[in-house]
Amino acid sequence: MTRPPALTLTTVGRLAALVLAVVVTAGVTSALVRPSAPAVIKVTSAANAGVPAFGLHWVGTWAAAPQLTEPSNMPPAPFTNGNLVFADSTVRQSIHVTVGGRLIRLRFSNAYGGADLPITNISVARPAGGAAGVSAITPGTSQTVTFDGRTAIDIPVGAQMVSDPLDFPVATNSNLTVTIYLSAGQASSSITSHPGSRTLTYMVNGNHVADADLPGAANVAHWYFLSGLEALEPGNTAAIDVVGDSLTDGRGSTTNGDDKWTDQLFNRLQAIPGATHLTVLNQGLGGNRVLNDGLGPNVLARVDRDVLAQSGVKWLIVFEGVNDIGTADATQAAQQRVAADLIAAYQQIIARAHAQGIRVYGATITPFGGNNPYDDPNGFREAARQQANAWIRTSRQFDAVLDFDRAVRDPANPRQINPAYDVGDHLHMTPAGYAVIAAAVPASLFRD
Repeated sequence: MTRPPALTLTTVGRLAALVLAVVVTAGVTSALVRPSAPAVIKVTSAANAGVPAFGLHWVGTWAAAPQLTEPSNMPPAPFTNGNLVFADSTVRQSIHVTVGGRLIRLRFSNAYGGADLPITNISVARPAGGAAGVSAITPGTSQTVTFDGRTAIDIPVGAQMVSDPLDFPVATNSNLTVTIYLSAGQASSSITSHPGSRTLTYMVNGNHVADADLPGAANVAHWYFLSGLEALEPGNTAAIDVVGDSLTDGRGSTTNGDDKWTDQLFNRLQAIPGATHLTVLNQGLGGNRVLNDGLGPNVLARVDRDVLAQSGVKWLIVFEGVNDIGTADATQAAQQRVAADLIAAYQQIIARAHAQGIRVYGATITPFGGNNPYDDPNGFREAARQQANAWIRTSRQFDAVLDFDRAVRDPANPRQINPAYDVGDHLHMTPAGYAVIAAAVPASLFRD
């Protein structure tokens, strides 16, 4: 777990009033503090006379799983120039926050960079009109992000950096703009990103971190370097971490629409009394596999970083396996082997999460009948899907089962997605299909 920076009495005194505001706003008292809560910060009245004792901890409120950027997803010219990326460039990115908070901090990743990542300046601001994926910010809202008091950071190869806490109130279910400036750029053609942002990012030459807009900026639907946002929350706030592939990453959803199934799940929870303290972290990667690297590292390799190292995670949803089945040879022997290997891998994920006190919910693999190239004429891949799903449903190894297959399959042809939800490739879904998946997750699974 990422731990908050050490707090001195001076720091505690400075933050005490903010802590009080956070807790009072959430309507909780110190009775809700659990000794086992991760990364707990205790603010005592000894530090600031008259301020009661409250328990708070850092909780992830937005996340994007980092991966090595494929050539097709590199920044366009002139922002990529040989082995130099984003030299003298401003990059403005938009993220959608789940549960809000007053004190926040950001995570930046150089997990796949081929050289150190030097970032000169970073700011956060409210987007113009509160909209997602816009280049303009609301004037007067920009604030500088620091790291141990410094505005510039150099992230080593393979590392991540967590910013200092920032007094920047963020509303629940709102958008936030993060702008970075790289003076020297990253001296490598290997960089870290999240290609499937489904949200526009803007880039322009020069230092325009504080500018109200970036006229003429190039735009792409990828996130670069930014991998997480955390908020200092009351002790009962906790995160639901979702590990998945492109179905979770939102292929088929609306660009700048925030209507992936994880978005729609969060919206459902916000409408349910007693569930408004739950955040949802989308750790989907397009093309991802459980067993082998593909587009992004395999789940067995990334579970430590994308689940166990995330702040405030209490539940894990695993919705992966279709790409393992779809890319294995369409022979009976190969498909029997991949089904058995998937079952063994699910058990590894469960064991590792349980060791950290995280409950694990398994989602059945949704249909791909009619998809080219996943659907094979002999039905060997469908047999592997059925074998994996039967284990998910009946083994009792997962703490609960989310039957997404049953929710979205065509009643007249269960090997296929219901045509009403099919984006057209017989694998991915429309926002309406993702709404059905979100509705198939019982809110009762997230009660304390």
